[in-house]
Amino acid sequence: MTTTDRIVVDPTGADLPAEAARLRALGPVVPVELPGAIPAWAPTRHDIVKRLILDPNVSRDARLHWNLWPRFAENPAWGWIMTWSAMNSPLATYGTYRARLRGLVAPSFTNRRTEKMRPRVEAIATELLDGLEASDDETVDLIERLAYPVPMRVIFALMGVPDELLDDTRKLMAAIMDTSEVTPEQAAFIQGQIVSVATALITYRTEHPGDDLTSELIRVRDEEGSGLTHEELVCTLLLVIGAGFETTVNLIGNAVVALLRDPAQLDAVRSGALGWDAVIEETLRVHPPLASVPLRFAVAELDVEGVTIPAGDAIITTYGAAGWDPGRYGADAELFDASRGRDDHLAFGAGVHRCIGAPLARMEALSVLPALFERFPGLRLAVDPTELRQVPSFIAVGWREVPVRLRG
Repeated sequence: MTTTDRIVVDPTGADLPAEAARLRALGPVVPVELPGAIPAWAPTRHDIVKRLILDPNVSRDARLHWNLWPRFAENPAWGWIMTWSAMNSPLATYGTYRARLRGLVAPSFTNRRTEKMRPRVEAIATELLDGLEASDDETVDLIERLAYPVPMRVIFALMGVPDELLDDTRKLMAAIMDTSEVTPEQAAFIQGQIVSVATALITYRTEHPGDDLTSELIRVRDEEGSGLTHEELVCTLLLVIGAGFETTVNLIGNAVVALLRDPAQLDAVRSGALGWDAVIEETLRVHPPLASVPLRFAVAELDVEGVTIPAGDAIITTYGAAGWDPGRYGADAELFDASRGRDDHLAFGAGVHRCIGAPLARMEALSVLPALFERFPGLRLAVDPTELRQVPSFIAVGWREVPVRLRG
């Protein structure tokens, strides 16, 4: 097929595995059209996704390497891509510049630092579970009552976000993930909120420094010769906050739904035949918190099994398609099966591009999920599984709400 035959990606993400299968049938990498009529290439297999993640000739920096960047300002409908591909953060930069920014935040997410946070995470989970147990509500939403508040409180404490900014920050992150309506007005709202929230956070921590990552980055910015600009500070803060809780919300919610949909696997977990590590890895593979992340860019012309991606073209990182690849995981790759024992998914990236928050996300899930199912042995969905609503996004994989009955 030619680039004139681009497949339009469903912005609502209504059936991401089916869309990935349709694209896979067309080739190893397929020309697609993203919301706002942005042209891009979508890799369809695990090996191709991993190769493009690790290829030094693939960049995350739109300003340097996107052939359509000069037209960005002329296309208001492209504004939604700004937070993903056009901000000076470790997510959207390249080479040594990216390494410098990543190096500022990576020390806060080492395995050792993560383990030191475990007692706090477990205490938060216990407090929330106590609240659920004391509740007289017949039905509760586990997203609102558990999956959201645990990672939100953890990352906001790590970043030093004050209570008065919690609601605005959460609304901003939800708007960034929502790709169902990528209007110029929505893009303008997001950009305005980024400035408002980040400015308020920086102002607060400048006046009230503490033992948190925001205060540390402010200190680095103010050091003579540090080279950290205000724009880099703003973009890096928003990236860490967003990546630190939105994806973990989805990981926890997706794992709960996967087990409640499959009583046999839940029984195997309860009996010890399946471990929680296996549950989490399979959840990450088949229900990755982020199915597709825009955008990467070809620094030079790329040949992908006979398909040419011209230099400067955009590429979407399709973590979902990689996990659903039957060539890698078998004909039933789209099915949740924790007994596979596979941990070679790409949900957190690969190599030097691996998400620095992966240890924290896993630790939070391992703190919440066993405690939830142990506390409520009769836990079950309060609606038919077909009634659950996915978040409106081709980027995120998660549930708007997960109504459950805590007691059988």
